[in-house]
Amino acid sequence: MTSGAFITFEGGEGAGKSTQVERLAETLRARHRVVVTREPGGTPRAEEIRAALLGGLAKPYGPFAEALLFSAARIDHLDRLIRPALAAGAVVLCDRFMDSTRAYQGAAGGIAAGTVAALERVVVGATRPGLTLILDLDPEAGLARARARSGAADRFEGEALDFHRRLRAAFRAIAEAEPERCVLIDAGEAPDAVAAAIRAAVTERLPHLLPEGASDAA
Repeated sequence: MTSGAFITFEGGEGAGKSTQVERLAETLRARHRVVVTREPGGTPRAEEIRAALLGGLAKPYGPFAEALLFSAARIDHLDRLIRPALAAGAVVLCDRFMDSTRAYQGAAGGIAAGTVAALERVVVGATRPGLTLILDLDPEAGLARARARSGAADRFEGEALDFHRRLRAAFRAIAEAEPERCVLIDAGEAPDAVAAAIRAAVTERLPHLLPEGASDAA
């Protein structure tokens, strides 16, 4: 057992993040204590905020109000789950984190980058992911997947296609701007191929978690 890490999964709707979080968790559990969580959510209070956000309660108040609610959920999530787990040496896998705020409320929602960055400094502080896996998928394909999975569209799935195109561009820009933290993964491939690409990225970037050759055996 070695010291843990904070790994986040990002991407547009229907990119397969939840599936791939669970697959990586299964691979890592043979060697590490793994905590799987999500945003918004992860704690009882944050899950209440999640229900309100995805139900569209904050939409009439605009992207900034949504960003504040996401931030409130993130504060509770960090304080009650993520930071204690990291302090205990666990590997934390989180389905969405700070980059989703940058993309959804920032680039696609229209909030100034400086405002989003200020919120991030206050809320996230030094608790930043050691690795962010950005699952990249054509928005039309992703929305088709999401709607086939859930039926009714949630607050964000229901946005126009142009919104989702801006999201994809935003996530790709984040990956390009922070290559030391982010790895862009082609989510259009079959799930097994996506999982293999993710394992390879973890082996390369965080070898203490998944040594060379161990990924194929897992």
